Amino acid sequence: MTPQVEKSTNLHSASNSYPSSNSALIREALAAGEGVVRLAPCWVPRSFLMPGGRLKLDPRDLYILGGHRGGIDERWFSSTTKAANGPLTAPDEGLSYIEFQGKKVLLKESIDFTGDLFLSAEVMQREGGWNFFCKFFDNLGPIPHHLHQTDEFAARTGQKGKPEAYYFPPQYNFKDNNFPYTFMGLEPGTTRDDVRRCLERWNEGDNGILYHSRAYRLQPGTGWQVDPGILHAPGSLVTYEPQVNSDVFAMYQSLVEGRTVPWDLLVKDVPEEHHHDLDYLLDMLDWDKNTDPEFAKHRLFHPTPVREPGAMTEAGYAENWIVYSTKFYSAKELTVFPGRSVTITDAEAYGTIVTQGYGNIGKHEVETPTLIRYGQMTKDELFITASAARHGVTIRNRSDSENLVMLKHFGPGNPAAPLR
Repeated sequence: MTPQVEKSTNLHSASNSYPSSNSALIREALAAGEGVVRLAPCWVPRSFLMPGGRLKLDPRDLYILGGHRGGIDERWFSSTTKAANGPLTAPDEGLSYIEFQGKKVLLKESIDFTGDLFLSAEVMQREGGWNFFCKFFDNLGPIPHHLHQTDEFAARTGQKGKPEAYYFPPQYNFKDNNFPYTFMGLEPGTTRDDVRRCLERWNEGDNGILYHSRAYRLQPGTGWQVDPGILHAPGSLVTYEPQVNSDVFAMYQSLVEGRTVPWDLLVKDVPEEHHHDLDYLLDMLDWDKNTDPEFAKHRLFHPTPVREPGAMTEAGYAENWIVYSTKFYSAKELTVFPGRSVTITDAEAYGTIVTQGYGNIGKHEVETPTLIRYGQMTKDELFITASAARHGVTIRNRSDSENLVMLKHFGPGNPAAPLR
């Protein structure tokens, strides 16, 4: 049987060879939106996972890229990072597009051309680009116990390490699916030899690595910080995940819900000469963080108000930090109450996804979609430039009965984000 042809929203090659005409389109979009631009949905499949069906993508389109690619279980936000999905990955897979008057241009291209206008000259000088992206992932069951490499180990394959954070948005978690628990880290006292034996048993079915970990019940409205080198097996809640713009990982669990995990997914981002070097694979674990006896105390987060709650309520809104404590990224959840309008300032550029309600963000109409066809444009995702964020963006809730809720994701170095 001939494999299905790879589908893509790509309008031109996702490289630095950009059509010069797009520079004018980018500037027109920025001017028309007063520093706020609309982004198209960016869908990403994973061949080793089963989609949970809660991202509002039409069920008919969950496997639109073909069964050989796997189901679509991720939606990426404000992304200038191509997905690392093997040789069949489309040229623009994982890359966000700005949409303006029926035309599209890559957000990556826009920042490459005019990064000072998007992120500010200071951030471009410091970071060199948008070193960050965010996503929803939505799975029927758990993800294999895995880690993301530190900068030291990722650099050996020409990549960056990846810290990441989780938040479980209540609006998308209307059901728990099969396993609303996440195994994180290793039990205190776990040794290298314990994990070595698990790797040695890779081809014997379940290698038993979860016997050396503990699971935490996931609660909507809370979140976690997961540093590089920490093993974790995310559960089946829809997860909002700010992260450094890297797609490195290494799977350490050989069997999940009866499905085998190939060794290739353990060594995907490991130098070839170390593909069967168990000492090297064990060295990739951060043993102190994995075996922290107060793991939850140091890594579980509850929303923190950005200012005095009573003052915000009187002004018609509530805003909380939902991801914080690290220099790499931060995130807020903003709720504007029915019929209210508020102008919010922020210190840096950010992307946003609307999770409930409808109204206006700046000059743009926004609404939460009920059902999305693959390739269809929506009105729920925007990117707010640094100048617009600092000047203040007016958000209006046009409903007289329902909250307007949006998640806001910031890149590295946001000076307003609290440290823990």
